[in-house]
Amino acid sequence: RIAAARSPLLRYSALSSTANADTDTAADATPTLINSRLSRASLPSSLDARSLSDNIDIVLSHLTSRRASDSTLEAAKTISTLNTDRVSLIKKRDEALQRRNECSGQVGKLMRESKGQETEEIKSLKEMASQAGEDASGVEEELNKIESQVNTLLASLPNLLDDIVPDGDNDGANEIVNEWGDAQALPKKLGWTDDFDPLWHDDVATNLGGWNADAAVGMSGARFVSLTGSVARLERAISSYFLDRLVDRGYTEVSPPLVVSRSALEGTSQLPKFEEDLFKIVPESHTCNGEDAFLIPTAEVPLTNMHADQILEEADLPLSYCALTPCFRAEAGSYGRDTRGLIRTHQFYKVEMVKITTPETSDDEHHKLTRHAEECLEELEIPYRKMRLCSGDVGFSAQHCYDLEAWLPSTKEYREIS
Repeated sequence: RIAAARSPLLRYSALSSTANADTDTAADATPTLINSRLSRASLPSSLDARSLSDNIDIVLSHLTSRRASDSTLEAAKTISTLNTDRVSLIKKRDEALQRRNECSGQVGKLMRESKGQETEEIKSLKEMASQAGEDASGVEEELNKIESQVNTLLASLPNLLDDIVPDGDNDGANEIVNEWGDAQALPKKLGWTDDFDPLWHDDVATNLGGWNADAAVGMSGARFVSLTGSVARLERAISSYFLDRLVDRGYTEVSPPLVVSRSALEGTSQLPKFEEDLFKIVPESHTCNGEDAFLIPTAEVPLTNMHADQILEEADLPLSYCALTPCFRAEAGSYGRDTRGLIRTHQFYKVEMVKITTPETSDDEHHKLTRHAEECLEELEIPYRKMRLCSGDVGFSAQHCYDLEAWLPSTKEYREIS
């Protein structure tokens, strides 16, 4: 999936940095209804507590468009309420600190006038200063609790949607943007006879002597596969082709770690929402700088976190990265779904593409990424179609997402491969 985000053989993300919006102007403007939801207008896709509170109607409209749960809608409302409480508490804390400072200033002045003698007035002022300090500390504790609660709730909210994203419940409402190649012309092009029946990829691999699922299951459990011989070489060759193609297009190839921390996964929005789909490493075996450790579900996580907690110069952007890594996914919610062959295995190799951009160039870079992926399929002469995901199917961290679906002759259907 090609997603413009906060941040298949190919996956690619155009991550745009979060910008501060003029929330007062946005709140005053009359929002426009686009694709059955309020327009995001100039708001960034990812909001802080104040921006969310100032634009709560837009946020709720987008969550509803995403078919979010009642608990997610309540989380947004709670953030708005807590932000109002926070503003009131900040005022209360600042007033207490001001009283303390005023009393302390008067104490100093009176002490100088009394030449160090502590009068009843000075004692009273000291008590008032002490009480004001305790009041401020108490309010600060309340503020810390609210901040912790708000941060937890914010992490549970998806990005706001791009206005171009169509409204819909599921993948049945996704839009076809364009198609390439003629799937119906493949039989003639490849010289197939009328009685030829294309096989599934696992049957082809088995006939080539390169499919060894039983051995993989025996050593690793269900939904693991071992490829051997010419099939393993084909996987390596295709991966190398993709990497070389992307390096030629200006991407920097990276060989990243396969184990990442909880905070790294939070930064790319895999956590907290999708923890059940991750492979977690027991703390007795390894931790990441004291944090929980996980196997990567995609190279997007380490590639993006290469610049975690860094301030990047705009002149250096965009940064374009690619990587080939194994990916590990528990696929906890896929029971009973199509899991034949290499579909929804727990481990698979994937070439990842990531761009780190400015908000202003994010959309252009997103489309460049998509085009680079399309070129790979076209050069391999694989018919495909480009789909724009609807609001009910778009990913949690994405504001706009494309799928590239390749034609599979064996099942006579298009399936997502990137």
